[in-house]
Amino acid sequence: MKDIIDLLGRVLLSFIFLYEAYDSIFYYQQTLDKMTYYGLEWQQDLLLISAIILLLLGGTLLLIGYRTGFAMFILLCYWIPVTFIVHSFWEFAEPERRMQSILFMKNIAIVGGMLMVWANGTGKYSIRRLFATTRVPGT
Repeated sequence: MKDIIDLLGRVLLSFIFLYEAYDSIFYYQQTLDKMTYYGLEWQQDLLLISAIILLLLGGTLLLIGYRTGFAMFILLCYWIPVTFIVHSFWEFAEPERRMQSILFMKNIAIVGGMLMVWANGTGKYSIRRLFATTRVPGT
């Protein structure tokens, strides 16, 4: 049962990163506009394309359960700064502060989930485990 829950947790956790990559591609110009709003004006195309690559690579590796330590590292390098830039609730007035603080805490909880995957590994159902247990017949 633990392995199925590990798999389900990995799948659900990876979806947020894969969806964010999809959203950034599909709404590319709006994402660039948001970056300008948050003061990220240096090399916007490079930053956004790099973020999309990190999200796709990290989300896919997490989904399939291969090199999850590397996946967690690159996703955390993206997720933590974005959380502090986009959801800086301490800079908003009260009505917006409450919503931004909820979104900030949600992202911090996602970081906690990522750290748990990093610490506990991928479980039984992963590509890494499949490669480790597959034997190639001798010729």
